[in-house]
Amino acid sequence: MTEDIDHRIRYIENNSFKVKNPYNRFRLFLSNLFPPVIFGSLIIGIWYLVSYGILDESRRFLLQPPHRVLTNGFLDWGGRDGMSEMLQSLWSSTKVAGIGLFFAILVGFLLAVIMSQAAAVEKALFPYLVTLQAIPILAVVPLIMFWWGSGQTSRVVVCILISLFPIIVNTLFGLQSAEKDMHALFTLHSANRLTRLRKLMLPAALPAIFAGLRISAGLSVIGAIVGDFFFGKGEVGLGQLIKRFSSELQGEELLTAVILSSALGVAVFLLFTWIQNKAIGKWSDRADLIS
Repeated sequence: MTEDIDHRIRYIENNSFKVKNPYNRFRLFLSNLFPPVIFGSLIIGIWYLVSYGILDESRRFLLQPPHRVLTNGFLDWGGRDGMSEMLQSLWSSTKVAGIGLFFAILVGFLLAVIMSQAAAVEKALFPYLVTLQAIPILAVVPLIMFWWGSGQTSRVVVCILISLFPIIVNTLFGLQSAEKDMHALFTLHSANRLTRLRKLMLPAALPAIFAGLRISAGLSVIGAIVGDFFFGKGEVGLGQLIKRFSSELQGEELLTAVILSSALGVAVFLLFTWIQNKAIGKWSDRADLIS
């Protein structure tokens, strides 16, 4: 039975693989790159317009022009608020986001698999998971601080709470999205639960799983930054720098820290996009920017 299923899967894999023309891939890359570059240039132009055309000189510290941010933020490597300190804070926030995302993936995937195999468990847990997602993180900050202190552990907990729900929902949706005809085929061959899960439900769920991972990856970065605002012990993260720069009205440094935070979120999103394309790219008719 399992040999027949394996043969069918190998047949589909071998006949669905498409050899992509390198020239077409390069053209697709340029076509995907061109709109963001144009839009980014427009944003920079509007930024200059606001800095020099709308804000007077006495209020220009509220939004310094891009070249001032580049010079005083990214190119200044010395001093208390230099780029070296920001990179150390970026690494601290990256570690917190990575650890939080790892545990969120572990817990979320396990819960989704259990819920997909037992409808009673899904009915019992899902309302509470929705409730957990709806609770404002600010409301549980005192409890997190009481249980885990105000250091790195509390920041990781915030990351887990923020990024857990999309992983569970998308993975569960993907596991339940396998076609009924395929389920009937596995039933016809007397496949057990493990075989059905491993050879049918998990492959069918991969696009939804990666969609959830990309969402949660960005949310984990937000969780790391938010955790920095409230839990100040331990290594200094980007959130603490943003809080300090805003209180001291350091416009260039503040924008630099915000840009680094955004870049971290984009980087983890692109990382999971790349992993998705490597894992299931040949099954998809749509070519992505990164492959």
